[in-house]
Amino acid sequence: MQKNILTMSDTQWPRYEVFKQDNPKKPHEAVGSVHAPDAELALQNARDVFVRRPSAVSLWVVRADTIFMMTREELAANPDFWMKIWKVDGTLTPFHVFTKTSQRRSMTYVRHVGQIEAVTPDLALRDAIESGNFDADTVWVWWVVADEQIVRSDEDDIEALFAPALDKTYRQQSHYGFVSPRRQKYGR
Repeated sequence: MQKNILTMSDTQWPRYEVFKQDNPKKPHEAVGSVHAPDAELALQNARDVFVRRPSAVSLWVVRADTIFMMTREELAANPDFWMKIWKVDGTLTPFHVFTKTSQRRSMTYVRHVGQIEAVTPDLALRDAIESGNFDADTVWVWWVVADEQIVRSDEDDIEALFAPALDKTYRQQSHYGFVSPRRQKYGR
C-alpha cells in the first residue's frame, strides 16, 4: 500500500539579509533578516524591524540566496574551493567582503570589511584571502556579495527612514528591570 504524501509549495517570500550602519564612522553590520516580495519592501521592513529606536545612517538589503558564504571549517576542508572554476569569462565586478570574527555575541555581527574586484564570488573570496588585507586566521565566516545585489537607502531617504527614531529614547531590555513574584510579595 502506497501512502499519498502531500507536499505544499513554498509560499514564503524571499529572505533578505539586512546590513545597518549606525554612523558614518562604523561599517555596515548584518543585524538580521526580513522576508519581502521585493528589495524595496525588504528595505522598508528592515527599517521597521531594525531601526525603530537605535540610530542608523544607512541600510542595505541583499537577497540571501545571492550571498556567497564560507565558514572557517569549509575552507579548511576545501582549501582549493575556487579551482572548480575551470574557465572564467567575464568582466571584473566589485564584490563586498564581510567577515565574522567573534563568537561572543548572540547576534550575527558579520561586518563589512572591504571591497574587491573579481569575476565571480569564489574568486573574490580567494583574492580577499590572498590579498593579506584581512586577518584570515581570525575569520569564522566569510560573506561575499556582488555590489549589484545590494539595495541601499539613499541620501534622499534618510529623513523618511531614520528621522522618526531620532526622538525616541533607546534602552536595552535590562534597563527596565525585572520584578519577580518574590520581590512583588515582599514589596521590593
